[in-house]
Amino acid sequence: MPVLSIIACEMLEDELAYVLSEDHDLNQLIVVENRQSFRFVRKLKSRNCQPRLFPLDKVPIFLKEANNSVYNSVYSSVSVNILKFLLKFPFFKKIPHNSRGKSKEKNKEKPIVVVNTLKLGLHADCELLRSEIYQNIRKMATFSDGILIFYGNCGHSLRNTAVDFKDLPCSLYFLKDENGEIVDDCISVALGGNDNYAEVMQSGKGIGMIYLTPMWASSWKKMRMESNNTSDFNDSFLKKHYRKVVKINNKISKRDEFDKNVLNYSQTFDMSITEMEGSMEIASKSYLNAKNDVCKKVVLN
Repeated sequence: MPVLSIIACEMLEDELAYVLSEDHDLNQLIVVENRQSFRFVRKLKSRNCQPRLFPLDKVPIFLKEANNSVYNSVYSSVSVNILKFLLKFPFFKKIPHNSRGKSKEKNKEKPIVVVNTLKLGLHADCELLRSEIYQNIRKMATFSDGILIFYGNCGHSLRNTAVDFKDLPCSLYFLKDENGEIVDDCISVALGGNDNYAEVMQSGKGIGMIYLTPMWASSWKKMRMESNNTSDFNDSFLKKHYRKVVKINNKISKRDEFDKNVLNYSQTFDMSITEMEGSMEIASKSYLNAKNDVCKKVVLN
């Protein structure tokens, strides 16, 4: 049974909730239980997506039981002794497609997706961010056929990930734009790719602009408290260098709450507001590419 794991930035939980809730062809959806998972799970449930929650160390146990369940259901009509005997012959090593287990075999090919969301505060330290992601890659690789890194390059902190894990026993996948480039950050994801991001920045004609997605708008106060007054949240720095907030809408945010949060930010730092529509294309295509590739590889094996 294919297993696709996703290590995700909490800042991208809207995009991830959207693509997972749109996928009606999963065997199981598992969310790793941690402090970040509860809001994410609420968003999934609000879109009629019902995940199962497990601590990370319990996920391999569940997956083993799930695989055993599929195996037993497929072969339940054949006694163990007869099956062992028949499997000695090449002809019987694979159950024919017209066997009684056909529907179960189809279900077996549907993937299990395991999502592990990591906390926002990791962005304050690129080394810490990389270390935490790498640690989770190693842990999740033990039970995964592929891992989708649901992050951008994040200040180039993850630019060497593919090279650093070239010998990993499972495949790594990344959020990529139409040019095949890993996206710069979560804003690039929301705007549909690095080229679109650059185009929007150039349209400002030198005016400093801050980009707010619904998650950014709802999280900036918390991040400000944890930032030790870095330039990202320093009042005097922001007021001096930035004049405009770019409000990036998405398909699943609560509009009234988003409006309120953006207005609060703009008033705090004396900025005007401009608005544009975001995109789920990067998230959707990257997820489907990873999922389809993992399923294909498992079937071929």
